[in-house]
Amino acid sequence: MDLFRTYGVVVVAALGYAIATIGMKLASGNWTLLALALLLVGFYAATHAEVTLMRNIDLGALYLVIIAVETVVVLGFAWLIGEGLGPRDALGGVLVLAGLAVISH
Repeated sequence: MDLFRTYGVVVVAALGYAIATIGMKLASGNWTLLALALLLVGFYAATHAEVTLMRNIDLGALYLVIIAVETVVVLGFAWLIGEGLGPRDALGGVLVLAGLAVISH
């Protein structure tokens, strides 16, 4: 798998988890068809992408990369819906990204 395709599949996995997280957020208020659909589509996309990636990438590095991308997407979504991004949240996101930087070099 070439590098460009690998990063694309990592983004699909992270977005799948982020979409499922959005579905969980919607379901926390009230179960709707939209919440269920987001959960199913998100987890399906993430699972399919991870199975593809596990054929070529070390498991530890794979999960850290996916979590880093997912963290950025979910924190961005939380900010967009007005849940605020406090200093603690921002620091947590920075630490996840710092961990990614440490293991990638």
